[in-house]
Amino acid sequence: MRIEFLRISADDGESLADFLAGEEWPYHAGTQDRETVRRRAADGLYDDDETRTFWVVADGERAGLVRLQDFADDTPMFDLRVRKAWQGRGIGTEAVAWLTGYLFTELPEVMRIEGTTRQDNHAMRAVFRKSGYAKESHYRKAWPAPDGTCYDAVGYAILRCDWVSGSVTPPDWHDEPDLTSAPSSAAPS
Repeated sequence: MRIEFLRISADDGESLADFLAGEEWPYHAGTQDRETVRRRAADGLYDDDETRTFWVVADGERAGLVRLQDFADDTPMFDLRVRKAWQGRGIGTEAVAWLTGYLFTELPEVMRIEGTTRQDNHAMRAVFRKSGYAKESHYRKAWPAPDGTCYDAVGYAILRCDWVSGSVTPPDWHDEPDLTSAPSSAAPS
């Protein structure tokens, strides 16, 4: 399979609307109706000083979308969407490898890249791990779904030094002081 990453153009508003409103995106917050996408595209919100958006083109078809955000911050984030018909073919892994290299190459001041997903998005979590990203956060009941259910959100990041060395430096999850002898103040008796 041949995969390309093509930056969107000013004329892509209708195509973006078709793409984002044309499928269910169960692991993405909020819904995208066609008119909102068209308006946001016309306002330049998909491609400006802080954001760049790319089509993920697989074998000549628009199979996904990568939106790179927060370029003014020293830790950019990204949104990745792969159409259902193209899922399970390695496109997510290819896209994360590409966007990681792109951000570290295009923005030499960037020292880390972050991404967040729902806890139950096992495919994306596997992509993060396979791509050298370390789990850095776990936010309980932080991701509201349209039906009112709150899911846990899980954050991953990659450090430039890990990307360069091909290693993964996990955070120290055991850095809390030992409070086993201290009285608990978590809940009143």
